[in-house]
Amino acid sequence: MMKLFLKIIAMLLLLFNGIGAIYGGWNLMMHPDGSSIQLSPGWLEHTPFDNYLIPGIILFVVNGWFSLVAFSAVIMNLKNHAWLVIAQGAILLGWIVIQMLLIQTVYFLHLVLGAAGIALLIVGRLLLNYDRKNETLTKQPHT
Repeated sequence: MMKLFLKIIAMLLLLFNGIGAIYGGWNLMMHPDGSSIQLSPGWLEHTPFDNYLIPGIILFVVNGWFSLVAFSAVIMNLKNHAWLVIAQGAILLGWIVIQMLLIQTVYFLHLVLGAAGIALLIVGRLLLNYDRKNETLTKQPHT
């Protein structure tokens, strides 16, 4: 029962991140000036980017599609789904921290997505622990 609860939390977080990242990344790829989602070109001042195209591609693929891959792995109960949840949590948290450092600003959405990244790390680790515990129990010889 606890594993099901953890999987549901992981799936909700992965969907939240994945859909948002695909939407945002697609908009940045189609409108690299950031205008379609009200991003100021001035925020790129301290970054290596002239526009939002490259960040949009990274957002779309790494945070968007990878979240949906991890979501699918959780649904299908693939062997390493917990590791994919942990990986996406680390990717999301890294993305947010790097973004805040580069644009030298913190917004509410940074806090929300940073918390989602931390939650994915925790839930993924709990899923991993749960799987390892059950794996150990099933390998015990019967007496």
